[in-house]
Amino acid sequence: MYWFALKDGYQAAFKQNSSGDELTGGPANIIHKCAIDAGTDISMLRVFKTFLETTPQLILQIYILMEHDKAAFSQYASIITSFSSISWSTLDYQISLRKSVPDKNQFSGVPPKLIYLLYKLFTLTSWILSIALVTLLNIISSIFLLIFLWTLGFSWTLKQHTTFCKSKRMEFLYRTVVGIILIFTFFNVKGEKTKMYISSYYATHVLVTLGIMCVCLFWKTSVTEQLYFTFVSITIVLTLGLGIICLIVYYRVFHPTIYFRQESASDEVDGLTRERKKEEISRIRNFIME
Repeated sequence: MYWFALKDGYQAAFKQNSSGDELTGGPANIIHKCAIDAGTDISMLRVFKTFLETTPQLILQIYILMEHDKAAFSQYASIITSFSSISWSTLDYQISLRKSVPDKNQFSGVPPKLIYLLYKLFTLTSWILSIALVTLLNIISSIFLLIFLWTLGFSWTLKQHTTFCKSKRMEFLYRTVVGIILIFTFFNVKGEKTKMYISSYYATHVLVTLGIMCVCLFWKTSVTEQLYFTFVSITIVLTLGLGIICLIVYYRVFHPTIYFRQESASDEVDGLTRERKKEEISRIRNFIME
């Protein structure tokens, strides 16, 4: 994958554009798009790696930190870096995906990127800390919670009838991985309108988070007596509230379809608009999209 991205990127950078390439979708233009698509695929695989490897390790690290209630500055720095890295991977994929879809408003400017990054950072921080608290209460309960959430995410992915892979086995694996990602953050797997889905998703997160806090307060008081509990509880509530606020602000003000208007259709070459829209729909349906 990296080899194809480097090869296409090199050709796109040094291949001379022939006259009319940009308007007719000539060789140089095709190579340039192949390079962008390869970069998007790499970004998607990076997201998979982040949620399959980095996120579980982060939960385990926080759990151990709270269990022993002793930590060095380097451990706190590592946790903060991990949260930032996970959030950045989702932003990087969103930017790459929009670049790969023709006629799609891009993530141009700092404000949309910053608000999107903060929305992911805050919501992920709140949720991962909540899962770590459940793990501290009871490891078996934490495992059952994660399996239940994965089942919901996997079932929703099945309902969407995704067509990312060519074979049924690979498509099943793809949906399994998407189900794991949906445990931690929301992804629209088909590029359709997400208002109802994303509202239901984060409403569920809010309810589950509040439930976890209540269980900690009334069921296992030994946890609430620890010094870290107050700090963790405040962080969970604060980041959850800030994350929801950033989510609303992003979709109401800074979403690319609102923040930047598409150019007038009259500027399109006759017949090219329909072809680009067809390609856009096809690519959106084949990628994790939000």
